[in-house]
Amino acid sequence: MRHEDIINTCVEHKHALIFAAGIATALIGAKVVKSKAFKETTTKGMAAVMSAKRDAEECFQDMRENAEDIVVDANAETKKEIYVESKE
Repeated sequence: MRHEDIINTCVEHKHALIFAAGIATALIGAKVVKSKAFKETTTKGMAAVMSAKRDAEECFQDMRENAEDIVVDANAETKKEIYVESKE
């Protein structure tokens, strides 16, 4: 068979080829998902995500506490200015 004949045959049966490719992908995917290396990699990835989440939550908590301190200090300064003006 010539290359043109093979290509024409493939074009004629493209739905069958797509179906076969889907089955092959499913079989290979199942093997990959069941592999020990895949499980170890996904476990390490999940651990990294959980660690990053914990770090982000701690950083957010620190930022919140700092913002609350700034607000308290600003309110104290405002009250101090009000009382100073009132005494004059």
